[in-house]
Amino acid sequence: MTDDLSLLALITDASWVVLFVLLMLVIASAVSWVMIVQRGILLRVTHQSMQAFEDRFWSGMDLSQLYKEVDAYDNQESGLEQIFKAGFREFSRLRTPGTTDADAIMEGTQRAMRVAISREQEKLEMHLPFLASVGSTSPYVGLFGTVVGIMNSFRGLAQVQQATLASVAPGIAEALLTTAVGLVAAIPAVIAYNRYTSRVDALLSNYETFADEFSSILHRKVHSRPQ
Repeated sequence: MTDDLSLLALITDASWVVLFVLLMLVIASAVSWVMIVQRGILLRVTHQSMQAFEDRFWSGMDLSQLYKEVDAYDNQESGLEQIFKAGFREFSRLRTPGTTDADAIMEGTQRAMRVAISREQEKLEMHLPFLASVGSTSPYVGLFGTVVGIMNSFRGLAQVQQATLASVAPGIAEALLTTAVGLVAAIPAVIAYNRYTSRVDALLSNYETFADEFSSILHRKVHSRPQ
């Protein structure tokens, strides 16, 4: 055990268990940062696409024309467009000449939109459980490395005649390094998970509100047609 307290010396002098813990934490942190950036871009693009489609939808454009334009340019990043397409497609399929059961038409249309919302929810929530896992487990993984490092430090002290602060400090610093790395991995993951979960909930709430408003429009449309 050396008296050098530099970061490189602490890593090179660490036991294989501590090095393995550090490696796992570094990998988890790197992967979580990739997912944080990817989720952030996806949610921003999704929100912008939602606002753009809402402007088109409420501009007074004919729904059939809007459906043709949306279907021609399939924007998978716009969840609202996917919900609109699913609902209007099912509505058009069920609303055939000779069909007089308006309730059945609306039930099928609403069911198609609920399925589309569920698919968009899965897309938005992808990778969020991993961020939650990194945020909740990284401190404990780091603590495990700290415990192992302290145990190794005390075993080393048992072999010397006189324990001094200089002989204790490197081992304790090595042990605490894993806790620090665990916190570095956990804190961004927890912050991102909480922020992204809130944004996903807001998007899903907007999707459900749109589905209800669209259902009301189609309900008036199906009841106003000539019988």
